[in-house]
Amino acid sequence: MEKVILGKTNMEVNRLGFGGIPIQRVGQDDVKEIIDTLTSQGINLIDSARGYTVSEEYIGNAIKGRRDKFILCTKSMSRTYEDMKRDILISLKNFQTDHIDLYQLHNVKSRDEYDVIMGDDGAFKALKEAKENGLINHIGITSHSVDFLESIIDDFPFETIQIPYNIIETKACSFLKKAHKLNIGVICMKPLAGGAIDNKKLAIKYLLNQDFIDVLIPGCASSQEVLENASVEKGKITLEEEKEMAKIREELGHDFCRRCGYCAPCTQGIDIPNCFMFEGYYKRYGLEEWAKSRYEGLKHKASECIECGKCMERCPYELNIIDKLKGVVRTFGK
Repeated sequence: MEKVILGKTNMEVNRLGFGGIPIQRVGQDDVKEIIDTLTSQGINLIDSARGYTVSEEYIGNAIKGRRDKFILCTKSMSRTYEDMKRDILISLKNFQTDHIDLYQLHNVKSRDEYDVIMGDDGAFKALKEAKENGLINHIGITSHSVDFLESIIDDFPFETIQIPYNIIETKACSFLKKAHKLNIGVICMKPLAGGAIDNKKLAIKYLLNQDFIDVLIPGCASSQEVLENASVEKGKITLEEEKEMAKIREELGHDFCRRCGYCAPCTQGIDIPNCFMFEGYYKRYGLEEWAKSRYEGLKHKASECIECGKCMERCPYELNIIDKLKGVVRTFGK
């Protein structure tokens, strides 16, 4: 399986990695079996997050005695110095390790949020200290907003970027090519569009053919899924596969939220992209309780929509957001 150096980190990674969000719904024994399969297939990059409930702990238990075989990556939504310092220590304890290879700022959305992170009492200060003290080796950032990342790319203090990219979501193409040329490690999240793309093998093959992507991290909840992903070869995209991808774009393109944020601000304060994201985790990932708890945490629910249509006027993909919000209400009951 093809390996590359992850940007300026000098870490050698298999181009196919492992995303740790779905393992929240399986047991510890299943996770051990998954890790066994990763080892047998030479998949060495594992990505988790503080927000993925038991994911870090399950992984930590499963890699015991073979920590050196994996590049451990995780991330935190903490924005302040003290909160990030706390989260790093929790991740170290969960993983049962003395260092984490890549620690990422999770889902940064705007310059205002970024300014807090980079401030005197911001999370970046804690990450730098942890790196200086050998608790983490490298610092990265994740985001769903290409516009935000483009605004900081010329003064970029991170070694890696993680962003959604797949057959449907290709807006980041030019930006990621630029990042790759700058020797910034490119990690592709949501390679299956959050589970919306049924043809998994084609989705992975498409991404393996994008040389500006260093590693993609499909989430797996079983050893069988790992094996299916690992069986995909880079190869040339055939004419039939091009037609299949066009069909996927046509079918999902008119009903798929890319979380670009252009619909904001909602007149009622609804976080529209997160409503759709949590619904996707509920329906496609099988993470019902996790999705419910995250949805419950939203200040304003989909049921508060007054159908003013402002969001639909702004949506560059012409989604019927009002109808989609009604679907969220049917899913979560509010």
